[in-house]
Amino acid sequence: MAKKFLVVLIILITIICVIYGGNFIRKSGVFEPYPEAEFLSVEDSASRPVYSLLDETEQAVYTALYKGISEKNIQIPLPYEITGDVYSKIYCILEKQESGFFYIDSTYYTAEKIRNAQIVFREDSDSVENKIAELENVVQNVIENAPDGDYEKALYIHDYIVEVCRYNLGSELTYSPTVYGCLVEGQANCEGYAKAFCYLAKKLGLQCVLITGKTNKGENHAWNQVEIDGEWYNLDVTWDDMDVSESVRKVYFLCDDDNFGKTHIAENNYFEPFECVSVTNNYYIKNGLFATNNSEADAIIRREIISGKKSVELKFSDFQAYSDFKREYVEEQKMFDVILESGYVADGQMSVTLRETEDEYCITLDF
Repeated sequence: MAKKFLVVLIILITIICVIYGGNFIRKSGVFEPYPEAEFLSVEDSASRPVYSLLDETEQAVYTALYKGISEKNIQIPLPYEITGDVYSKIYCILEKQESGFFYIDSTYYTAEKIRNAQIVFREDSDSVENKIAELENVVQNVIENAPDGDYEKALYIHDYIVEVCRYNLGSELTYSPTVYGCLVEGQANCEGYAKAFCYLAKKLGLQCVLITGKTNKGENHAWNQVEIDGEWYNLDVTWDDMDVSESVRKVYFLCDDDNFGKTHIAENNYFEPFECVSVTNNYYIKNGLFATNNSEADAIIRREIISGKKSVELKFSDFQAYSDFKREYVEEQKMFDVILESGYVADGQMSVTLRETEDEYCITLDF
């Protein structure tokens, strides 16, 4: 009797193990065939500089995630089983570079080996579709008024974002680190600014990437690199936004690595940032606002005042030139002589407001 009971018990346990084991295997996808590897089209890959830096396996996984997220799928089967480290690399690149996926979270599920990706969405699909429509309405209005030329487009996007968005750390705002937060809600953190710039830049045909790293003070930060006339430049819209009405700085607009690297230290955990060596399209150099000494700064200020400007933004070549100008023209007040001699007409008492960015040797003078 005891032996029969034991046999029955073993059979029951076996049945239970088969049922639960079968369910586990089915959910894990161990015996499911891998989906066929696909890749982005030539046109889509051409507008994604970081995608081209991935190897073939990584590109296939990136494509699977891209298509699955576009369809708002929570579970996405991958064409290969990959390690958690590889998955982390690909997901983090995609989440940062695909600004249009503002509805996915930066947090994600990982494991030692991954065959099926599980995506975390910020909201349900109906809410997401409404937000996508809101964003596209805003973006359509922006791109319809965009100028021609790479430099002009980048400057237009830069100034537009500064004007419509207010900086917010966003701990209480779901979309603060996204293009939606920046362009629709009008509040974003540095990542939201950078994603908005990339989103609009790509819409206007510019090559653009989002870079993460740290500031010279050790704070986490995000900014952009953009290709202008075949050359890559650094750009930080967040730091150019002073949150002051009608005040748009160009201190961090189209900078080379030598200057930008003093305050921005890029990470290269997932890809190597592009080398930025050209200064041709730097705002100050392109617009004749770069001075190596007081004589050049004096000539620039006179020229700008005579042309009717009530604000002059200058960049100096080094700390010595910057200090010399401040001493002679600000502390010794030679600036007032230059203003009067240039024919500037003041309404009442004359005053000059000084705004400076010492790290970058930049000074803005408001008359």
